[in-house]
Amino acid sequence: MHIGGSRKFDFGTVKFTLAFHGSSYEVDNQIIYTGMPAGILFTAHGRTIYHAGDTALFGDMKIIGERNTIDVAFLPIGDNYTMGPDDALTEAEWLKAKQVIPMHYNTFPVIKQDPESFARKVKPGKGVVLNPGESLEI
Repeated sequence: MHIGGSRKFDFGTVKFTLAFHGSSYEVDNQIIYTGMPAGILFTAHGRTIYHAGDTALFGDMKIIGERNTIDVAFLPIGDNYTMGPDDALTEAEWLKAKQVIPMHYNTFPVIKQDPESFARKVKPGKGVVLNPGESLEI
């Protein structure tokens, strides 16, 4: 599979979407390219989950919300390396997801964010903060 492609499996359907983010690591002062970043649309049992991946906000994300009924969207809010809270709120509006879960924040000081503040601002759906070990039924 690759970006833009989808495939039906016994457990559901997976589609890779675009994401914009750097993808490399360094070995012996040489930068190694590691491929294209991606998001995932996963559909099973009549529900669709969108995981945006490590990404910046970009206009084509609006199409994902126009073409899919998204039950849960995982959006990065960390800023610096990915989109920040303001861009993630824009993406939440474009997706029209029923629930939005913030991700990719607070693992380093440079991406420190307030996920509860973000969750309160999510429209038109509902923001949900999941702490490590917690789960969500949809």
